[in-house]
Amino acid sequence: PSWNVKNKDTLKKKEFWYQDAYSEVTRKLLVERNYFLAKNIIFFIGDGMSVPTVTAGRIYEGQLKGIIGERNRLEFEKFEHVGLSKTYCADRQVADSACTASAYLCGAKANYRTIGVSADVKLDDCAAAKKPSNQLSSIAEWALRAHKSAGLVTTTRVTHASPSGLYAHTSNRDFESDFDVKDLGQNPANCPDIADQLVTGEVGKRLRVVLGGGTSKFLPNTVTDKYGKKGQRLDGRNLIDEWKKNKRGRVHTVFDRTELSKINPSRTDYLLGLFNSSHLAYNLDDSIDTPSLSEMTAAAIKVLSNDPAGYFLFVEGGRIDHAHHETKAKKALDETAQFSAAVKRALQMTNPWETLIVVSADHGHTMTINGYPDINNSITGLNSELSDKDNKPFATLSYANGADFEKFFTTNADGKVERVDLTNANIGHKDTIYPHGVPMAEETHGGGDVAVYANGPWAHLFTGVYEQSTLPHLMAYASCIGPGTTYCSLRPRNPYLH
Repeated sequence: PSWNVKNKDTLKKKEFWYQDAYSEVTRKLLVERNYFLAKNIIFFIGDGMSVPTVTAGRIYEGQLKGIIGERNRLEFEKFEHVGLSKTYCADRQVADSACTASAYLCGAKANYRTIGVSADVKLDDCAAAKKPSNQLSSIAEWALRAHKSAGLVTTTRVTHASPSGLYAHTSNRDFESDFDVKDLGQNPANCPDIADQLVTGEVGKRLRVVLGGGTSKFLPNTVTDKYGKKGQRLDGRNLIDEWKKNKRGRVHTVFDRTELSKINPSRTDYLLGLFNSSHLAYNLDDSIDTPSLSEMTAAAIKVLSNDPAGYFLFVEGGRIDHAHHETKAKKALDETAQFSAAVKRALQMTNPWETLIVVSADHGHTMTINGYPDINNSITGLNSELSDKDNKPFATLSYANGADFEKFFTTNADGKVERVDLTNANIGHKDTIYPHGVPMAEETHGGGDVAVYANGPWAHLFTGVYEQSTLPHLMAYASCIGPGTTYCSLRPRNPYLH
């Protein structure tokens, strides 16, 4: 079918929809299941990428291309195998990025704000988090045990909740540096911080590629990084220097896009890239020589591909979530489009017969697509209709809750509260704060299921509705790694096994 429809009149013809459906049926009938061994796994997480975010992101990207947005498809939406995962924590109905990281990376549900530990560990219980019996092993560790390589890429700090699920065990996601531990009322001697675990932990120190932000968590408070910001650490340690000293082979540290582009991947054994003091800038904001998520993903794949045994790579589009928390919907959708571009880059660089690519989200958000706007109406702008109650315009995108609640309501001369007229509110600007209903310090996560998209060996296993904690076990099965049943342990009579 022709996806790049530009003329709205085309959508009014029944023949178009019939032919569209016939083409889809034919394509479905030609889909084959891939039973090859997954030598490599690339796991993409769009942080906060709810199903409505995917839908709106699809329309946004299509409208940027100049086509009817509803007909567009993000790169991972072209995958044939799609499922839904349930995102709740062991103790919360609506999850955060910490307990979900434990689920989709370590294979077990955990408590709210804890990472890499079982639900026997409660928030801030450092002693329980240090017990080996309470610590969870991640799929990165499973890959390393199978003599594969592992790495991570993120647009957040590399010590943030999602990436730290690969290598850390902590009773509080905010223990990113020893300063954070002390600031939160705990003793750094009893609570190993996340940055330290990345550099000295059994999994963290073996990661071949680490790309993202967060120099502040690695540098002492007496050192200023290249971005003009001082480090946070109280222990005087420079963990970036320690990372380099503890490695053997060809080791590189990079701090901007130019330095990253000069790396020779075939001559790189370990690569650490920290491209900001904190998180990387939004794509729509100005930044100084910052690599895109696609560029970081490409660099990681090139370095990890040096290992003939294969690799596991985690890639996070982390700032989708941050934009939603700020109710800046346009930035969230643009980060989703950037995330899709990174998936496309990975597909171009890998062999679908030996590389399993899984794309999902950790949790949702409260953004919704509402009203009855015209086809291809600007997804980030005002609805094409007015409210049938107050006859005022409203945004197609809105949130259930968020900050600056009062700016959307006013009190008239009669003392009655009414909505602000959004006609001149510049809805659609990159920093527009979108309307919401309940006042909060920041917008919260949503508790809905999130989609899972899979392509490559054993991708058909990812269909249906299942617990989020099933995901790493499915990936491990396809790659013959991990503690559970795998494709290899069942010893099927299959000529494709290699």
